[in-house]
Amino acid sequence: MSKIAKATIISLFNFKTPQMKAFHMSWIAFFLCFFGWFGIAPLMAVVREELALTKSQIGNTIIASVAITVIARLLIGWLCDKYGPRLTYTWLLVLGAFPVMFIGLSNSYESFLLFRLAIGVIGASFVITQYHTSVMFAPNVVGTANATTAGWGNLGGGVTQMAMPLVFAGFVALGYIDTTAWRYAMVVPGVALIITGFLYYKLTQDTPEGNIADLKKSDPDYQMKAAEKKGAFMAALKDYRVWGLFLIYGACFGVELTINNIAAIYYMDYFALDLKTAGLIAGLFGLMNLFARSLGGLFGDKFGIRFGLKGRVYFLFVILLLEGVMLIVFSQMSVLPMAIFSMILFSLCVQMSEGATFSVVPFVNKKAIGTISGIVGAGGNAGAVLAGFLFKSESLTYPEALLILGVVVAGISFLAFAVRFTEADEKETKLEMDASLASRHKLTPAFVKS
Repeated sequence: MSKIAKATIISLFNFKTPQMKAFHMSWIAFFLCFFGWFGIAPLMAVVREELALTKSQIGNTIIASVAITVIARLLIGWLCDKYGPRLTYTWLLVLGAFPVMFIGLSNSYESFLLFRLAIGVIGASFVITQYHTSVMFAPNVVGTANATTAGWGNLGGGVTQMAMPLVFAGFVALGYIDTTAWRYAMVVPGVALIITGFLYYKLTQDTPEGNIADLKKSDPDYQMKAAEKKGAFMAALKDYRVWGLFLIYGACFGVELTINNIAAIYYMDYFALDLKTAGLIAGLFGLMNLFARSLGGLFGDKFGIRFGLKGRVYFLFVILLLEGVMLIVFSQMSVLPMAIFSMILFSLCVQMSEGATFSVVPFVNKKAIGTISGIVGAGGNAGAVLAGFLFKSESLTYPEALLILGVVVAGISFLAFAVRFTEADEKETKLEMDASLASRHKLTPAFVKS
């Protein structure tokens, strides 16, 4: 039976193959999920004023926005393995849109907290994005594909810092007062999520060969692989390497989520900036996702081609250690230009670390990619939850909390050495890599026939 194999190249301007449709739709969907997830963050100064929120209460809402995602990501990975990314993403986008729009109904700290908790579920979209590109792309480019789709999706966290104050200002210009304008502003990302959900269902398929539901009925090979995956699920849960990557991802993506939540208010409070200016500067942190996370995946792939799986791990260690160092430097900056410059360097390391992490993930257990992506992805949110307690504390200033966080990240980087692969794993991956590279040299389309 002739099958469409995984793509060995990324053709950015190809919108016809199932691989590239999944590539583009997954990053667009994740971008909008990020936009909705953190859309309220740059407006927190207005919300704080209206609802009379304390620093501790703001900290609780930050924790709530990322806490539920830990559970959601664990569940989403299993759903991807069972039902496929197409249906899973469609339902997440449509259902997740409602708390994004309805947060405007909040009239107290308690109701606002509950809506931020509910919105956090759409953060599980990351797992689907990584799953979909992992099953669509070959070993020689899978790290780059994962990193690029995730990075461009994470870009939503930077764009929302810049765009939501403008959306808010637009409603003010239409005659709405501040306490009403922020509520209507949140409807915009909610509507975009619903539209994207329908497009995802219509334009994508689960694997290069087709949708999981159809393959279960018609493809004997797939039925056999599905049976093998049942045991792989438990094996993934027992694999210490998975939990090492869980902590590592908490030290990079968890930090990014934390900065997305506090950056605008940090620049307002410590550098006396207005809402729009603080939002623009805070947005620079997220905008690095345009290329930084892709670089992490690209270097992960390059080190993998040159040095094998251990090369991917060594690169992950180096870039995560640099992240910790740059976060410490950023925490000590009190002059605005230097704070911005060090934040950009720190952001580069954060997002390259994320890309490097998911250049390793697809090789840990190929029979349970969804489960492992879910566990490691949940680590990012677990890290954000723990970091949130630092920024909630009344006894710590934000710079002090950032300093502590930087030291912790530098320490966690050494866990990368616990992620080891057997000689058999290295040999099998090398054979797949050689085959992928050979196909890449022969073909220009984003798919091959076998």
